[in-house]
Amino acid sequence: MKKRAIGKTGLEVTDICFGASALGDMPDTYGYAVDEERARATVRAVFDGPVNFLDTSRNYGFGRSEERIGAVIRERGGLPDGFVLSTKLDRDMETGRFDAARARQSIEESLKALSLDRVQILHLHDPEHARDLKEITREGGALDELFKIKEEGLADAVGLAMGRVDMMFPILRDWPFDTLISHNRYTILNRSADEMFDYAHKAGMAIFNAAPFAGGVLAKGSAAMPRVTYQEADAEALAPVREVEALCAEYGVAPGAAALGFSLRDPRITSTIVGVSKPERVAQTLEWAGASIPEEAWKAFEGFAHSSEDPESNREYKPG
Repeated sequence: MKKRAIGKTGLEVTDICFGASALGDMPDTYGYAVDEERARATVRAVFDGPVNFLDTSRNYGFGRSEERIGAVIRERGGLPDGFVLSTKLDRDMETGRFDAARARQSIEESLKALSLDRVQILHLHDPEHARDLKEITREGGALDELFKIKEEGLADAVGLAMGRVDMMFPILRDWPFDTLISHNRYTILNRSADEMFDYAHKAGMAIFNAAPFAGGVLAKGSAAMPRVTYQEADAEALAPVREVEALCAEYGVAPGAAALGFSLRDPRITSTIVGVSKPERVAQTLEWAGASIPEEAWKAFEGFAHSSEDPESNREYKPG
């Protein structure tokens, strides 16, 4: 698979990354459960395949995602050679506290769960849901702690991972991040992260574009999964999805292949994060990544009347 460098960190990642949020068993978010053995089998499939990049977080499934990944790492006697693991600093889920002490506690919890001494990439996660943004951004706050963790050698690269572009963009301008993760904001359906991606690319940040399937609906289909960006969707909300599905049918393209290819072909994007929750999805993602899509289809997809509004503006956030 294609590999791309992350700045001057020495890291190289494949242009696909597998996301591990669902492996933590988060039915409130995804609408289905994932048991421990299924999660471990999925991690094994990732480690055995050509993708060298896996992304998780301290609070996915209240720690279960990292714990399940850590169990497979122990089985294997460590990470596979050349593998890049990304995790995230998270707020206290009960109080919302996200100061420097909480950031330090979060990385310590992650390393213990993952059975590792360090990680390759570390992001500060979801500051928009913290109790006080100033705890994060002030001098001596969580962001200062993130960069201190990098200086100590506990991470090779550090970045910011969040949803709201209106909050994320100003923070990106103020800090020398190596990477960023944006989810649901750059898909066939929605381009709200477009300007931010332009800025980050010019600034030399590696861009990880997550959730190209708009929370899964472009992979599973509007009939099987009537949810858009993790929210139950009515006919009006599903109408753009069905338009994309109709375009795909016209050109004989699987919607999942089109949605993934849309992100993969963007030269600004270093890697596309695709969530998986069972081994079969690992294989299917690789199949879609290799799909042949005619240029006429891309012209139609790129001309699609996408939204530039925040796709999660009305989302009721549920961490489980």
